[in-house]
Amino acid sequence: MQQSRPPDPEVLEELRRLRARLPSLTGAVAASVDGLVLAGDTAPGVEPEGVAALTAAALGVSVRLADATGQGAFRELLVRGAEGYVATYAAGGSAVLTLLAEPRVNVGRLHLEARRTGARIGELVDRTNRTHPPPGTGPTGPTTHPAEPGN
Repeated sequence: MQQSRPPDPEVLEELRRLRARLPSLTGAVAASVDGLVLAGDTAPGVEPEGVAALTAAALGVSVRLADATGQGAFRELLVRGAEGYVATYAAGGSAVLTLLAEPRVNVGRLHLEARRTGARIGELVDRTNRTHPPPGTGPTGPTTHPAEPGN
């Protein structure tokens, strides 16, 4: 398991603004594509680290499924459970946004707001990765990634 780091304050603020706009959200986690939490705003009992790790696993399958079926680069994943939704959105080239929502959420509004927030988080994370690349990457971050628009 990867070591956690302090939450990114700008990313955390984006999550909090999103939750304020969508009161039916019960949690929000921004993570790297390999499962490292960047910031989390979740209800008690929901561990952001666990959500991030499961998101990384689901992302791997989703990317392969989209590729194998000719649907292009990963953009989003929606899971509907008996008690609500889990939705994951690409957030730039190296991050994802995972949201937890009540069953009564307006899914169209969820997608609209989450796509916007994911784009903002992607810009923040990609900008940070350009100035401070994560270990094991080149000077501009990963050379390719499934969530990048060109892949």
